[in-house]
Amino acid sequence: MNDIKSQKNNRTLLRQFNNKSKTDITKISSNLNLGTLTIKNRLSQLKEEKIISNITININPNPPLNLKYVFLEIKTNPKEPQLVNNLIKIPQIRTLDGIFGEFSLIGLFIFRNLEEYHEVLSVIDVIMAQSYFKKYQIIEPIKVFKTNGIELQNALINPKVKLDYVDYDILSILQENYSLKYLSTYKIKAILNEKYKKDPERKEISQPTIYNHIKKLESERILLNYTLNFNPKKIGFKGKYIVRIKPKDPSRYNDLAVKLEKKKEITDLFRIGEQYGLFAIVQVREIEDYGKFIRELYDTEEIEDTFTNFILDSLIPYTNFIIH
Repeated sequence: MNDIKSQKNNRTLLRQFNNKSKTDITKISSNLNLGTLTIKNRLSQLKEEKIISNITININPNPPLNLKYVFLEIKTNPKEPQLVNNLIKIPQIRTLDGIFGEFSLIGLFIFRNLEEYHEVLSVIDVIMAQSYFKKYQIIEPIKVFKTNGIELQNALINPKVKLDYVDYDILSILQENYSLKYLSTYKIKAILNEKYKKDPERKEISQPTIYNHIKKLESERILLNYTLNFNPKKIGFKGKYIVRIKPKDPSRYNDLAVKLEKKKEITDLFRIGEQYGLFAIVQVREIEDYGKFIRELYDTEEIEDTFTNFILDSLIPYTNFIIH
């Protein structure tokens, strides 16, 4: 009972760190009626227990960023731990899960552009050439409808927005922040100017310039939210599934996806170019909740069939979907 109560308290705290702009500890303190020192101590304890890892951000994959999402399904066996270690070293990997089915691993990679994608694909080919089965396949989403619990239909970007190298570098720094503190504009300035010293074509960036860039990224919904990376299993989410969905009417893929992205159990939703053309990642607290979720899907009378992969083990344990 105490463990259940602890998980609930942790979920309540983590929800406070999921916002469109930086969250002030003082504000969280007021919302939860806890002292700021108490909250800081709890965060330190959660990191020590490996329940949370770091503050980060989520980025809108739509234009002008045009991020490329790619899933890699791999057939392997427990005697190939080095294969997993090599894949995890690839900077663009976001998730890597052990699954039950024809393939035993599935990983999500996110690339900035096609050039980066092709470079990493060559690295993956070399890694897989050393595997026992040498069997893998790539799934390339055509469209991203939802990412980490954020509905992208509500996050359309002004087509006139233009990004420069400073915007891209700021997004990378914020996403790869490995501490439990929000980076100040002064800290970002120091990181950027140290980086730009090595490039004669880059000019030194001022703190007000960085502040204005961040405000633009926030207001234009390119920077979707500030959040904390956490381990779902350690806060009570016992079930993670990949479900592929086939509608009765293939002409209504988009309409069905817009409906499905409203479901709180679906954290990520993609349109893919296969017979089961919707690809969803589902996170639930209890195994029974997934059965209820599937029954509700078929109750809509729009679903012809589904295919489910149960996640046996998350080899990259941290994520940051919105906790409802």
